[in-house]
Amino acid sequence: MKTACLLAIALLALAACKEEVAQDTAPREMTAETLGHYCQMHLLDHPGPKAQVHLDGMAPLFFSQVRDAIAYARAPEQVAPILAIWVNDMGATGASWEHPGQGNWVSGDTAFYVVGSPREGGMGLPETVPFATRAGAEQFAAREGGRVMTLTEIPDALVLAPVDSAPADDTDFQRRLRALSAPAGG
Repeated sequence: MKTACLLAIALLALAACKEEVAQDTAPREMTAETLGHYCQMHLLDHPGPKAQVHLDGMAPLFFSQVRDAIAYARAPEQVAPILAIWVNDMGATGASWEHPGQGNWVSGDTAFYVVGSPREGGMGLPETVPFATRAGAEQFAAREGGRVMTLTEIPDALVLAPVDSAPADDTDFQRRLRALSAPAGG
């Protein structure tokens, strides 16, 4: 009995000494090997701002479009705890649409977003363009169009709804679609 009691005390002492290590949620820089979560394509090969979502107990997920990261965070099936969202500050010195930058990550919670501009993100769809400051976002919106919003002001419908990607003049698109659907040899 004395041995069991000593063993229990020793186990309790070891458990008390175990340090809880907090997960590092600092933004990670993209490399040539960084892949987009949805598209599984190399992110540095695509223009526009990027995003990363840090989930509890996992490596960060990278997104080729900021809009996609917001949609991921708001999707009803998203159940893992999100610890942090980081987005490229498109108002940072050196940031351009072709090269959104290194070291210019800003918290997705505090960023200002331009929604509704004609700019397309890395996957060729409408983009939600992030800025660290409201002034930067307002300058972009004045030049490019769109509205400035915070993350909580962006309606779900703007990020969760499907986007019609067929060209406005879709005659060629429709012709190619019919050709794919035609029976072989016809």
